[in-house]
Amino acid sequence: MAAPEVYARLAAAAALLAATEPDPARRLQPLCDLFWDALAPLGVSWIGFYLVEAIDGPAAGPQEMVLAARRDKPACSPIGMHGACGQSYREQSIRLIEDVELLGAGYIACDPRDRSEVVIPIYRSGSLWGVLDADSHRVGCFHDGDAEGLATVLTACGLLDRTPPLRANRLQDRAGTV
Repeated sequence: MAAPEVYARLAAAAALLAATEPDPARRLQPLCDLFWDALAPLGVSWIGFYLVEAIDGPAAGPQEMVLAARRDKPACSPIGMHGACGQSYREQSIRLIEDVELLGAGYIACDPRDRSEVVIPIYRSGSLWGVLDADSHRVGCFHDGDAEGLATVLTACGLLDRTPPLRANRLQDRAGTV
């Protein structure tokens, strides 16, 4: 989807955002705006951050996530932990889904037109905090370079302090596990 130069420019802007805004929660919407302005023309149909909300108190552990920031239209909130966002969060892995149909019943369809997705866990003060979720109406819109580029931007913004493993659902792996 996007060239490395696009992610390099986004990373520079994200680093400036992190330097000028000490509160990670207050960085989410401006970062969504940066992502949207650069990536919507390239095929992103929606981008946003979901954060963990423990429904039975802190000791119960994460049971759902709520929408914290987004572009460009409303989305499902709260969402359960069974979809791609929940899988990314639970596994602390980047989820790259070339065709959301590969997820079967495990897919949460906020927009029935969405066909591909990439999800990356985010951290606050070293603790798992939520996920960045990007969707596209095009099958196969996102590639490994996009996952790497998005992770680089999140790192520059102080929202990713490690390199999560990539777990991909690829079109050629239709018979594989999800």
